[in-house]
Amino acid sequence: MSIPSGARVLPQVPEAVHRRRWAILVVLMLSLLIVVLDNSILNVAVKTIAGPAPTGLGATQSELEWAINAYTLVFAGLLFTAGLLGDRIGRKKVLLFGILLFGVGSAFAAMSGSPGELITWRAVMGFGAAFVMPSTLAVLMNVFERDEQPKAIGIWAGSVGLAIAIGPITGGLLLEHFWWGSIFLVNVPVVIVALIAMALLVPDSKDPNPGRTDPLGVVLSIVGLVLLVYGIIRGGQLADFADPTVLLSIIGGLVVLAAFVRHEKRTSHPAIDISYFKEPSFSAAVAAIALCFFALMGVTFFSAFYMQSVRGWSALQAGLLILPLAAAQMIFAPRARLVVDRFGARVVCTVGMLLVALGLASFALFDATTPVWVLCVLFFVQGTGMAHVMTPVTVSVMQALPREKAGSGSAVNNTFRQVGGALGIAVLGSVLSTVYRGDIEGHLGALPAGVREAAGESIEATLGIADKLGPAGAPLIAAANDAFLKAMHVTAIGSATIALVGALVVAMFLPGKTSAGQESGEGERSVRAGAAR
Repeated sequence: MSIPSGARVLPQVPEAVHRRRWAILVVLMLSLLIVVLDNSILNVAVKTIAGPAPTGLGATQSELEWAINAYTLVFAGLLFTAGLLGDRIGRKKVLLFGILLFGVGSAFAAMSGSPGELITWRAVMGFGAAFVMPSTLAVLMNVFERDEQPKAIGIWAGSVGLAIAIGPITGGLLLEHFWWGSIFLVNVPVVIVALIAMALLVPDSKDPNPGRTDPLGVVLSIVGLVLLVYGIIRGGQLADFADPTVLLSIIGGLVVLAAFVRHEKRTSHPAIDISYFKEPSFSAAVAAIALCFFALMGVTFFSAFYMQSVRGWSALQAGLLILPLAAAQMIFAPRARLVVDRFGARVVCTVGMLLVALGLASFALFDATTPVWVLCVLFFVQGTGMAHVMTPVTVSVMQALPREKAGSGSAVNNTFRQVGGALGIAVLGSVLSTVYRGDIEGHLGALPAGVREAAGESIEATLGIADKLGPAGAPLIAAANDAFLKAMHVTAIGSATIALVGALVVAMFLPGKTSAGQESGEGERSVRAGAAR
C-alpha cells in the first residue's frame, strides 16, 4: 500500500501496468457486468419461464426460486475459497477460469428442457461467477495505487448499475423476439470478448508470500456457508423456518462457521486474519453490505411480479422502469468518494441507508393504479441511496487489508453480500408467500381440492387458473391482485425495517470525517500492519 500525503513512497504498481490501469478497469467491469447482468435478466424472465411449454418451462414458484438460488448457493459457498485461490495461484488465472465456466454454463442453461436442467446449469454458472466476482476487485486493488482506489472502486460499483439497466432491457427485448433461453445465450459473446481482452490486458498478481495452505479452514468455510445458505433458502421455500430440515441446516452451518472462526484464530497459517473483525468500522462495513442486499434482493424479487402480474406490463416495459435506479448508481457511485471526503463515511452511508429505507417503504403505498412517474422517482431514490452506501463500505473493507490479501478481502465483501441477498429472498419471499396464501385462500373455495392448493401457491398460479375459467375467473383475478398487494405492503415494511437497522449500524460504528493528518497516520499504520502480517 502507498502512504498518503507528504511521506509517499515509490508506487508499488509497475509503471507498465499503471499506464493501462483504466483499460484494465474496463475489462474488469465487462467481466463483472455479465455476472450481474445474468441475475437482472432472470428477474425479468421469471414470469415467462413460469409459463407452460413451449413459451416457458412451466416452472413452479419453488422451481423459480431454485433457479435463482442454485446460483446463489454455489456462488456464496465458493466465494471465500475462490478469493484465497486467487491470492495463491494468481488472480488472472482464476478470473479466466471463472469467466470460461460461466460462459459454458450460460450456453447449456439456454438449452435447458426442464426446470431441473435449468437449475443445474444455473449452479454451474454460480460456480464460475464465484471465481469472477472476487477476482475483479482483487485485480483492481493491485493495478491502482491507494489514492486512486476509491475512485476506481466507485466506477467498479457503478458498473453494477450499468448491468442493472442493460439486463432487464436486454431481457425484455430478447423475450419479445426470441425464446426464453436467449437471455442466457446472450452471455456467450460477451464472455468471448472478455476472455480475449483479459488475456491481452490484465496482468497477473498474487500474494508473494502466501505461506502454508489451510485446507481445513477452506473445507470448513465451504461446508458452513453452503449449509447456512441452503437452510435459509429452504426456509424461504417452505415459508417455515421452524421446519426440522431448515433448523438443522442453519444451526449446522452456524456451528461449522463457528468452528471455522475458532480454527482461524488458533492456527499459525490462517486463511483470513479474523482480528480484522475486531475493528468496528470493518465489521460495520460488511454488516452494511449484508443488510443493504437483504432489503434490496427481497424487493427485487416481488417487484417483478408487481410490475408484470399486477400491472400487466411486458418484460421490456418492466425493464425500462429499472433505468432510473441504474442511472442513479452510474451517476453517483463514481462520485461517492467526493461526498465522503467532505462529510465522512458515517454521515454519507447513514443517509444512503435511510434513502434505501425510504424507497423500500414507499412500496407499502403502491396499488394497481400508482402512476409510472412515482415508480421512476422511487427507483432513482433507491439507486442514489445504494450508490452512497456500497462504494464507501467497499473501500473500507478493501483498504483495511494489505494489497497482497486483496482476494480474501474481496471474498469477504462479496460473501456477506450474497448471504444477505439469499436471506432477503428467502425471508422476505417467505413473508410474501405466507401473507398471500392466507389472504387468497378464502377466494378459492369453489375450486376443486387439487386445483385449489395449486392456485394458492403464488399470484402467477392463481392467475393461470383464473385464465382457464374465462369470464368467470374475473373475480379471482381481482382477488389475486388485492392479495398480492397486501402481501407486498407487509413485505415492503419488513424490507424498510432491515434497511433502518443498517442505517443504525453504520451511524454507530463507521468512522466520521477525518483530517488529512489523521488519514496519513491511518495509512501509515495500515502499511505497517500489512507488513507485520
